[in-house]
Amino acid sequence: MNGDAPALAALQARLQHRFGQPALLQQALTHRSFSAEHNERLEFLGDSVLNLAVAAMLYEKLRALPEGDLSRVRANLVKQDTLHQVALGLGLPPVIRLGEGEARSGGDKRPSILADALEAVIGAVHLDAGYPAAEALVRRLFAGVQITPSMQAAAKDPKTELQEWLQGRKMKLPVYRVVGTLGAAHKQTFDVECEIPELNVSERGIGASRRAGEQAAAAAMLLALKARTK
Repeated sequence: MNGDAPALAALQARLQHRFGQPALLQQALTHRSFSAEHNERLEFLGDSVLNLAVAAMLYEKLRALPEGDLSRVRANLVKQDTLHQVALGLGLPPVIRLGEGEARSGGDKRPSILADALEAVIGAVHLDAGYPAAEALVRRLFAGVQITPSMQAAAKDPKTELQEWLQGRKMKLPVYRVVGTLGAAHKQTFDVECEIPELNVSERGIGASRRAGEQAAAAAMLLALKARTK
């Protein structure tokens, strides 16, 4: 660890996980505006670990809910707003490494940056100590979040709605990929493609974060699919 060792040590205490490979934690907290060794690959990994851990937690806690409702509850728990609040509770803003422009524009308070960093930390724990350690971390992070069946009543976001549309037709989940980024590092927009290989179709969407781009692409895909089935 570097000169921020005391802050990172305090973060590890809050995580209840001491890294055997401290460089993983440093990378998880590094935004692309700061360095080429940024956290986006760890975020990609952490997103999958988070979804699996939350799914297992809901399977245990909400035994009466059917699959579709479980998917909606999970969407509520892993959405940006929820992850932003968890990241704030964990004290991530002061330890995130940002480029000068991003720091001046308040990047350490931006929900998308904090949510992405939280996922990157989860991915880093998975690489450092394996899935059981990462799953245990997710359960600790969400221990203070009240999980109830009523959460499934919330409006579905485009990604969740698209997932349910495909699952209802016994089709595989869509594939999302970032195909381009535009603008300066501290004010980027993400061009995201949503592909459904089984139908040989794809749509694109643009957002101020990878998540927002995915939601825009999913919304475009839903419109296209509904137009085809009319």
